[in-house]
Amino acid sequence: MSVDMPTRARSSAALVLAGVLWGTGGLAGSLLAQLAGLHPLAVAAYRLLVGGGIATLAVLLKGGTFPRTAEAGKRLLAVGGLFALFQASYFAAVALSSVSIATMTTIGAAPVFVTLAAVRKPGRWTLVSVAGTVAGLVLLRWSPEEPAHLLGGLGFALLAAAGFATLTLLTAKPVLDPLATTAYGCLIGGLLLTPVATWTGMALPLHADVLAVVCYLGAVPTALAYAAYLRGLATAHPVLGALSAVLEPLTATVLAALLFGERLGVTAWCGAAVLVAALAIGYWRPEPA
Repeated sequence: MSVDMPTRARSSAALVLAGVLWGTGGLAGSLLAQLAGLHPLAVAAYRLLVGGGIATLAVLLKGGTFPRTAEAGKRLLAVGGLFALFQASYFAAVALSSVSIATMTTIGAAPVFVTLAAVRKPGRWTLVSVAGTVAGLVLLRWSPEEPAHLLGGLGFALLAAAGFATLTLLTAKPVLDPLATTAYGCLIGGLLLTPVATWTGMALPLHADVLAVVCYLGAVPTALAYAAYLRGLATAHPVLGALSAVLEPLTATVLAALLFGERLGVTAWCGAAVLVAALAIGYWRPEPA
């Protein structure tokens, strides 16, 4: 399927927006966990439930309705299950290893999985972009001081990557509007996570700052970001969608340096440069959609 330049530009802009907004989600989620004393699984459940609720309200305000076809219902159950799998596996990887290792492995492996599954014979520039993405993430997030036993979360990180890759491939052929898919998929995913999250404790202090962070986490890096991502995937190759996800750790790292004074070494800056270059190649020479 050929895609004209204006359509490609719009889809690329939507994918970039999603990646950048996801990068603010990590900081918002960490802040919520700190303010409310929540387990990461509870944060993930609130993120999906609030994000799904906000997106559902937007769908209804636009005159949309709940899906009534069997095909749409099956798609939403699959999307919701993948949301829950991705979130739960990622936070399990964080608990068993570290944020850096879990993020690097999950986001780095996802475009590899998508490329292997979606492209029978990847083009030269696609291979260069994927390889550069993995190398850039290693330079950006790898810490040689991490104890070796923290690699125990590798399996869950790869499971999270497989879940995200499957979500990307599944939603590349839309059945519903991206906003509706985001709305109902997040709600289903949040409901699936709630029983386990309740066991860890989901009591939420009714303080203004806590509620503000919850609303931001649900509205911006969840509802808006996933709606933009799914909209971009409608006309972009899935490989490009998976590559765009690396903007999440890149944005989070830069924001941490700017807002919290975290100092980045030469290696991390080199990794950021390699990531930007790899993404530029992916956008400049994408696989045909």
